[in-house]
Amino acid sequence: MNVGPDQIPYRDFYRILLSTVAPRPIAWVSTLNQGRLNLAPFSFFNALSAKPPILGFSPSLRQVDGAIVPKDTLRNIRETGEFVVNVVTFALAEAMNLTSGEYDPSVDEFALAKLTTRPSQVVRPPQVAESPVSFECKLNRIIDFGIEPPSGSLVLGEIVCVHLEESVVKEGRLDPDLLDLIGRMGGMQYSRTTERFELKRPEVQPLRPKA
Repeated sequence: MNVGPDQIPYRDFYRILLSTVAPRPIAWVSTLNQGRLNLAPFSFFNALSAKPPILGFSPSLRQVDGAIVPKDTLRNIRETGEFVVNVVTFALAEAMNLTSGEYDPSVDEFALAKLTTRPSQVVRPPQVAESPVSFECKLNRIIDFGIEPPSGSLVLGEIVCVHLEESVVKEGRLDPDLLDLIGRMGGMQYSRTTERFELKRPEVQPLRPKA
């Protein structure tokens, strides 16, 4: 079966994406604007560059009372140019899920999920203190894909500081077992990264220029 995105309803194609581009890491993004804290998870997320160190995530537009509006996270980043990406562990899954609701901008998701803040070193938005790894980011650029839902934007942020909890570091390296990260699957499903396997990359002889 071959399917084009214009041949089936959007929601059906969306389900294909979510079920097959998986598991997806989760960016738990904290922002601050005019003294208001905001915290929300995004699973359209990944590391995109090592030099410069760039993280990217994609918040979608939403419809509220008939009006098309950006999510609070995107609006805050446009106005302040700063954000923090916190990783989500298995122990934080319930709290993360609680912050995923479409709340009024006045709602403090930190308080809602009974989370504590940890001051950032370079940017103004705080970190999730319960998260073992937090990336402080300065906005690099925003790429807008459309003006109506379900379109969204790609937010690119340059990492300016990383917080690493000693509790997840073993012999000088981050330990995947101690991190115990989760990923997003399709629908309401998530995965846990405690089952892994190793594959050694093939050794390829460098090509020699022809004489």
